[in-house]
Amino acid sequence: MELGLAKTRLKPMTEANCIFCKIVSGDIAADIIAESPNTLAFKDIAPLSKVHLLVIPRKHYNNVVELSDASPAVLGELMTQATTLAKEHTNGSFKLQFNTGSEAGQTIFHAHAHVLSDNSKDGS
Repeated sequence: MELGLAKTRLKPMTEANCIFCKIVSGDIAADIIAESPNTLAFKDIAPLSKVHLLVIPRKHYNNVVELSDASPAVLGELMTQATTLAKEHTNGSFKLQFNTGSEAGQTIFHAHAHVLSDNSKDGS
């Protein structure tokens, strides 16, 4: 049984219809917590844990595989930023997760890392 939404999710996003690209351009507001020339990090608007941060490349790549193939240096920068944020926002216990493809839970087709933890550094 296929859902219409699942079919929509299978289509690659373009910069014009990508919510993360709109955050990068400033067209959509986000709670930005860190940035670099190639990456941007912000709080997830629908957190799945006490700490739920997203780290994205500023340039549009549909998933982490595409990012890795096209720009391993940017992927490295993204990973460094994600682990730095994990150290700053958690007590040291965290998940760093990429969902690649709709069957793996990817719903926004712009490469992004989730930093997840139920243990925030400040205990909140």
